[in-house]
Amino acid sequence: MTKEPLRRSLLYVSGSSPANLAQAPYYGADCLVYDLEDSVPVAEKDAARFLIFNTLLKKRPKNVEVIVRVNALSTPFGHEDLEAVVRARPDIVRFPKIETPEDVRRADEAIRAVEEKAGITPGSTRLIAGMETHTGVLNAREIATASPRTAAISIGGEDFTASMKTTRSADGLELFYARNAVLLAARAAGIQAIDTVFADINNTEGLIEDTKLIKKLGFDGKYLIHPRQVEPVNEIFTPTEKELEKALRVFEAIRQAHEKNLGVVALDGGMVDEPVVERARRVVSLAEAAGMIDGGDILWQ
Repeated sequence: MTKEPLRRSLLYVSGSSPANLAQAPYYGADCLVYDLEDSVPVAEKDAARFLIFNTLLKKRPKNVEVIVRVNALSTPFGHEDLEAVVRARPDIVRFPKIETPEDVRRADEAIRAVEEKAGITPGSTRLIAGMETHTGVLNAREIATASPRTAAISIGGEDFTASMKTTRSADGLELFYARNAVLLAARAAGIQAIDTVFADINNTEGLIEDTKLIKKLGFDGKYLIHPRQVEPVNEIFTPTEKELEKALRVFEAIRQAHEKNLGVVALDGGMVDEPVVERARRVVSLAEAAGMIDGGDILWQ
């Protein structure tokens, strides 16, 4: 069984800031999202593209997944971004403003064209489709299955709420349906779901509550806009020792039942059925990826 990398925290890093690009690997995020879109003024697009290209080629950080958010292909910058970025071999290209499955297929084809010209194995560059409007959310399921390159889909809360003629609030009620639609689409497609940013960088308690909510819904991770957001988000998405202990006991109960040729597996007075096993499997997977345990692959056989 192929397991996706841990993507609890995805930290945006502006492509127009050499200092931020240099410092970003030291903050502990699972993924760095080098940004060519919103954080880069129009006059600096070319310079930022060149800076990210050279960073990937010459100063690529180790032990972290590198994602590049390009400009939408409908803008004057999108195709130029891909020409440079794909050649520099990021792990993933993140596309904004995806509204239809056709948008994803166009992105796939544009990546493939660069891969073929650069001698890169076609299909090796993965993508994340970001939905930022009501139209994108309504098409989430079709978007999630439009390309085999897709590693995850995500929601952009600020633009989505603007498209709904409302604003972000502390409780996130205005995002509740959209978050669930994106999450359901991701699960149906067998890919990950990434939540939107929490924009108030000084409100740590608000960030914690928002992250606890989206973890409870089932999201795999969250986009971040400031290094101080990394630690609390990582902590929330990492299993506790108690959760890990319970998960391991589930697999031990299964092992013992198999040794005794028992048809029913029981633990603590309850039956260990498939939903219990699936939850335990996810906890063990997260714990492995976070370095809490080693050698858990036997649980996946």
